[in-house]
Amino acid sequence: SGSMPMEIIYGFAQLKKAAANTNFDLGVLSKVKRDLIVKVCDEILEGKLDDHFPLVIWQTGSGTQSNMNVNEVISNRAHVIEGKMLGEGEKTLGPNDDVNRSQSSNDTFPTAMHIACYKKIIETTIPGLKDLKNALNEKAIAFKDIVKIGRTHLMDATPLTLGQEFSGYSTQLENGIKALQYSLNHLAEIALGGTAVGTGINTPNGYSEKVASYISEYTGFPFKTAPNKFEALAAHDAIVGSHSAL
Repeated sequence: SGSMPMEIIYGFAQLKKAAANTNFDLGVLSKVKRDLIVKVCDEILEGKLDDHFPLVIWQTGSGTQSNMNVNEVISNRAHVIEGKMLGEGEKTLGPNDDVNRSQSSNDTFPTAMHIACYKKIIETTIPGLKDLKNALNEKAIAFKDIVKIGRTHLMDATPLTLGQEFSGYSTQLENGIKALQYSLNHLAEIALGGTAVGTGINTPNGYSEKVASYISEYTGFPFKTAPNKFEALAAHDAIVGSHSAL
């Protein structure tokens, strides 16, 4: 369909929630605003606002449109939660100054992608590959006494069992799973805190480490701040590595 995957939107919600708590902890966001952002992010993560994210993947590489889509939804939904009509009065949450505080599209979009990819690999891809590997193992055992002719260059060669052939398929998947698991180490490094160009301008001291800790807490995955934000913003080698393993 070309729509932005909801996994990316949920990644945004996780990081916006983490950023709100971090900004509150570091004294640059009020409790009222923090609580509103967290409440709406939880609604997004529960799937209650899915229809409010209609954008497609065809947008700037920075993901600015989707970042602002999330910011605007949080701002507008908070306005409604407070009992007001959209367009009525001033919003408590500014989409840029509050929801996007200490952030940039340039560090939020890479972070959302890492969260989404990590979660999908852990919860869907690796379990599916393990099931397939186990099924092939069972066939390798079941076919251990079936002798066949091996073929090289489309010509008959020497004998082997069908079980031996299937054991090769199983081992190939086992190695692929190991490669995917290894790629998670790089995916766990997030760009959040680098802001626009990697310098971390407009973030309070300690922001990068604390926001990564919150994201790790919310997701249950070992996310950590990337050691070099310039690389984290400019390159997507972690995602390329995961695709290579696939």
